[in-house]
This record gives sequence, structure tokens and C-alpha cells, in this order.
Amino acid sequence: MPKSLVCAGLVLSSLSVLLAPHALARSPEIGKDGKEIPDHLLETEKNTIRVFQNVSENVVNISNIQLQGNMASWRVTEVPAGSGSGFIWDENGYIVTNYHVVRGANKLMVNFKDGSQVPATVIGGEPRKDIAVLKVEFPKGKKANPIKVSESSKLLVGQKAIAIGSPFGLDQTLTEGTISALGRSIPGVGGVTIRDMIQTDASINPGNSGGPLLDSRGYLIGMNTVIFSGSGSSAGIGFAVPSNTIRRMVNQIIKFGAVKQAGIGISKMDIDPRRVGVEGVIIRDVLDGGPADRAGLRGMRSNGRGDVELGDIIISVNKEEVKDYDELYNTLEGMEIGSEVEIGYIRDGKKQKTNVKLVDLSSL
Repeated sequence: MPKSLVCAGLVLSSLSVLLAPHALARSPEIGKDGKEIPDHLLETEKNTIRVFQNVSENVVNISNIQLQGNMASWRVTEVPAGSGSGFIWDENGYIVTNYHVVRGANKLMVNFKDGSQVPATVIGGEPRKDIAVLKVEFPKGKKANPIKVSESSKLLVGQKAIAIGSPFGLDQTLTEGTISALGRSIPGVGGVTIRDMIQTDASINPGNSGGPLLDSRGYLIGMNTVIFSGSGSSAGIGFAVPSNTIRRMVNQIIKFGAVKQAGIGISKMDIDPRRVGVEGVIIRDVLDGGPADRAGLRGMRSNGRGDVELGDIIISVNKEEVKDYDELYNTLEGMEIGSEVEIGYIRDGKKQKTNVKLVDLSSL
């Protein structure tokens, strides 16, 4: 074919495309719900929509129902005691939520996005991390959609954060913000500080507790747990348990029914050690035959004259200062069960030390 004809053919081909632009038009994006996602939306909006549509079926509402007795009629009635959120962990019917959402419940009901409702049982929990695991039988025909879990140690301040839950009982609500800070420590419902918490400005309100905090891929980065607010509503400071903590705790609860936590077998006094002029953990009792007992540590005791003497006061672990039980718990948490630690303590005003072998607290 002559070169002139080839060139002309190319010109005509290009011209036909210009005259028929619809031939190159992209097909509209269809969301998971079957609705078109308008092309004029910003990419960040489209991303949020995709995350919600992909993950919202995984998010559940949990109703905490408690029994209330009437002494006059001798009748017992079921009374809603609150609600929270949770998310499907795996295809076996395990649901993850906050411990405080299910605390004190006589009956738990899990509500799915499609309106189906099933009873749930508590498999176990770790109040000191505000984590609980429930078990349900999925409704007939319902397919599990386990959540994907991200590596929370790689999070960066400024990343997008999406919270899904049931604030004020309003199912399937989405709020969006950023990761405001990392490594926060806040008081927990279990009496010790929860460390390494994620701080976010995504609105978290009552009922959001136990719901997932997600990244821009829709992966779990944390579990919405608490807000700091004088009014009880969102004030731009919310906190979430990081996904790495959730994964470690949940896998143990599913396998053992409890979290394996290293300890030495003591109970603490509830008085402030500073009232006796020291900082540390006053031992109230040591478990008979436990590691602290075998190491020679002592709890409260009578001196034979009717007076009660204070127990030993733990002041350090492996030479690391311990000012209260909160610090003792969090210091021992990351240590290996079966390992040996040096415990520094005060007895009769004198500093002493002893070696103690750590054991699993759930076995004591």
C-alpha cells in the first residue's frame, strides 16, 4: 500500500475517534450495592464509599440485655443495658468487641446489616485491654466476611482513619478523620492503663465502642474504644486499641478462652504506697505455692501482738523502676512466661531483691 494511503488511513482512523468520543468513554463504576458511583466525586470520596461498602457487612451491632427482678411480683424481666458495635473476625462465627460492651450481660444479641439477629455467647475477654470475643451461629444463607487486619506498628500520624459503628444505636454509621497521634496511654476499664493506643479525630460516640477503625484499604488498624469528653459525645479525641494488640489477644482468647499474661502470683493493696513514704506495689497476699511465695516474697501478716504489718513493697523489675501496679502489669506484659526476673522490694525499710519465675496468670 502506498505510504500516502497509509497516512491517510491513520488520519481517517484518528478522525473517526474524535468524531465518536463515546467510543472511548469509561463505563461508570458500580459499587458493591449495585449503585453507580458518580465520576464527579473526588477520589478520596470514592475511596471512602468503597471502604464502607466492602466492610460494613462485617460490622455488627451488639445489644447487652440484663435481667431485672421485681420483688413485688417476683417477676424477672429483660432490660436493655446498652449497646455497642463489633466486627466479624473469621468464618467460624467469632465476633470481636470491647469488654465493657458485654460486661454484666445476661444475654447478648448480635444484629447484622441485613437485619438478621442471633444470640451470642462470650468466649472470653481481657478487661485490662478492653477486648472480648463472642461466638455466634451465622443465620442460614449468610456468608461470613472476615475482616482484613493491618500491621498497626507501621501506622503514621496523618493517615486516613475511617470508623464504622452504631453510635447512639444508629446502625451502620461512618465517620472519617485522621490518625492524630500514636502510642497514647489511657485508663482502661480493667484498672490498668492501656498503652500504645491510637488517637483519632474521627468522631467516636457512645455505641461506636467495639467497632473497627479502618485505613484507606478497608483494613483493620484498631478497635474504637473510648472518647475524652465532658459531655459524653465526640469532641475530636477518640482512642482505639491497635490491631496488633487485638490480633495477639483475640487469637489467644479463641485458643485458650483467656489471654496468657505473665505474672508472679500476688494481689495488691488498694492503698497508695506513698502514704507509707514509698512508691511501688504493696503486696497484700501471695498465692500459696506460687512463684512469689517460692521466691520468699511476703504479703500482709499479723505480728502476733494483734498488729498487722504491711507486706513487701515491689519497687523494680530487672532494675527497672516500678511506681505502681499499673507499671508492674505493663512491665510484665511483654515478658515471656517461664522466664526469670529480678524483683526489687522493700521489707522493714530495707531494699532487697529476689529472682522470680514468671507464670501464666490465667493458670493461677
